[in-house]
Amino acid sequence: MVAKISVGSSLYGAIAYNGEKINEAQGRLLTTNRIYNDGSGTVDIGKAMEGFLTFLPPQMKIEKPVVHISLNPHPEDVLTDIELQNIAREYLEKLGFGNQPYLVFKHEDIDRHHLHIVTVNVDENGKRLNRDFLYRRSDRIRRELEQKYGLHPAERKNQRLDNPLRKVAASAGDVKKQVGNTVKALNGQYRFQTMGEYRALLSLYNMTVEEARGNVRGREYHGLVYSVTDDKGNKVGNPFKSSLFGKSAGYEAVQKKFVRSKSEIKDRKLADMTKRTVLSVLQGTYDKDKFVSQLKEKGIDTVLRYTEEGRIYGATFIDHRTGSVLNGSRMGKELSANA
Repeated sequence: MVAKISVGSSLYGAIAYNGEKINEAQGRLLTTNRIYNDGSGTVDIGKAMEGFLTFLPPQMKIEKPVVHISLNPHPEDVLTDIELQNIAREYLEKLGFGNQPYLVFKHEDIDRHHLHIVTVNVDENGKRLNRDFLYRRSDRIRRELEQKYGLHPAERKNQRLDNPLRKVAASAGDVKKQVGNTVKALNGQYRFQTMGEYRALLSLYNMTVEEARGNVRGREYHGLVYSVTDDKGNKVGNPFKSSLFGKSAGYEAVQKKFVRSKSEIKDRKLADMTKRTVLSVLQGTYDKDKFVSQLKEKGIDTVLRYTEEGRIYGATFIDHRTGSVLNGSRMGKELSANA
């Protein structure tokens, strides 16, 4: 996670910069302290400004009272909004700003979701907070939070693959590289517990995977074979053995991924958020296309499974907010095939 701190004089500018992004649906207001928050995720810029001015003394002499902080988790650190709130609160508390008025914004206008925090370094009496070694303290706190939440350290922030999360297109050339980059990125950013859930995730990017088993010189082997598909799921071109993409794409690594994912989804209650959203949309419509479309707007893709007669018999939900792939049956009978 990368933490950046800037100090300035324009309180309104910092609030408006973030507030306008959030109100244009490029993020949401996660939490506040001592500042008005109606819980909608949007920002009333005027009321937020009033809240700060009520806190600050009128005869304040400090030239640069505004502190603007950004916290940038690694793209592979898929965190829930609750976890992001907790990270922001703990960071501010440890930095000495826990009792200050502040706004915590989640920006979603780029692939890497990140936080912006606006606060002030002046107390109610007009006295400046301790800024000694502020950046050094921030760096120490960042490392503590990385360890506590299992985040990638800041030093690895540049190890991300170049924008791999696009549909694989055979017409774009170098298909092997496209498949390898996308498989590695998906395996790092998402949690899935079965081969079926893994296939559902891959299908969003025009890929599929099959198990390969056999016996060579008396030794049994298990492997994976990846294939590119068209938008209808039909295979295109030649398949690729997982060994072409390294151990992380292979059978043993994926099996271990299933186990880790099961534990993380259970311990962090990641399915709860998905279930609430799916049930909320389901209550509003039983039209399949509307259901799928409305979920997509909320950050969840739906992969439906059909019988030969065209009847839906199952659904898998890919929640991009939490990085979880969940078969509907995991979240209750009402979500197993009623989409």
